[in-house]
Amino acid sequence: MSYERPLLSTLRTELSRPTPVIHVLIGPRQVGKTTIARQIQESIGIPVAYATADSPVPLDWAWIETQWRRAVADRGPSGGPILLILDEVQKVRGWSETLKLLWDSRPAASEIRVLILGSSSLLMQEGLTESLAGRFFLHRCNHWGYPECRPAFGWNLEQWIYFGGYPGAASFTENESSWKRYITDSLIETVLARDVLQMSKIAKPVLLRHLFVLAATLPAQFVSYTKMLGQLHDAGNTTTLAHYLKLLESAFLASGLALFSRGKQRKRGSSPKLVLWNNALVNALSTRTFTDALGDTIWWGRLVENAVGAHLCNSLPSVEYEIAYWREGGYEVDYVIARGRDVWAIEVKSGRSGKASGLTRFRDRYPQARALLVGGPGIPLETFFNRDAVSWLV
Repeated sequence: MSYERPLLSTLRTELSRPTPVIHVLIGPRQVGKTTIARQIQESIGIPVAYATADSPVPLDWAWIETQWRRAVADRGPSGGPILLILDEVQKVRGWSETLKLLWDSRPAASEIRVLILGSSSLLMQEGLTESLAGRFFLHRCNHWGYPECRPAFGWNLEQWIYFGGYPGAASFTENESSWKRYITDSLIETVLARDVLQMSKIAKPVLLRHLFVLAATLPAQFVSYTKMLGQLHDAGNTTTLAHYLKLLESAFLASGLALFSRGKQRKRGSSPKLVLWNNALVNALSTRTFTDALGDTIWWGRLVENAVGAHLCNSLPSVEYEIAYWREGGYEVDYVIARGRDVWAIEVKSGRSGKASGLTRFRDRYPQARALLVGGPGIPLETFFNRDAVSWLV
């Protein structure tokens, strides 16, 4: 596929000139991070040294230093600029400390430019903030949105809402059974087995898998931890479940959104609202076909609501925005976005019946909040998904 994501142009421009920082590209597996790196390698016009740490054999700091020395040697006697690209770098023990040492000890006139890639938000952020503070610039390579899938694959809005937008799976959509197997085997299992389990010590890996499956069967729904404990075998306690949800979020798979409240104590005890970061993760594990999903009003409403949540999760940086939901009695607000003192209440008009709007009640509690209707009589879904979520928060 010859399609170029908009992020490619930004990165190529930054790396085509001297830069005072290490450039970092993070995002989920199978969304094109390596493809972008390879496209930069082919088109940037300076020598490039590329290496990946995506190996079954554990690597340590010596691997990082070896790749750095290799890049220095490849510059040749002229000492011209060279770009070093390190893929899946979070899998290397001591990667951030080693990069810090090499970066800080490079000659003042050095023309070594560095791009590192990673698919674990948690591990990348830990290394960046602990060792590389002030030495990096972060770029986010998110799940493919509707504006990219439409020109790249010729999809309409309904196809994107169902198939979710993993580029490698697009060629399998004509045979939905093959598409489901590809997403499950090549993506979900790979991320759970090779990425999430490498983030930290997982005492109950089976529970982690079952928790993800539960989230995929209940998209855009809030589920109490008590109910989860009753549905999951050997679930341990709520602290374990909350920790595993954070790990799934760090792998860009699923989030457990908290109940919005200005009081932190209430939020910690709230039932999380489960949002999958890509609808492909939902439908690959469902027995419904595309036609079945379209014909099931309630289920399609869940997919639309989850797609809105995924759009928010992918577009809004967690360091700046808080994404939550709100519920009081029979009233609810689908998503609440907070940035400092600013609050936005988002209601998704997805066609589901029996859902009482909570916007009026929410505004009574938080008069300063701004309301946003998505779908139905509000912003058309196609218009909403065609724009970055930040642009709606004005």
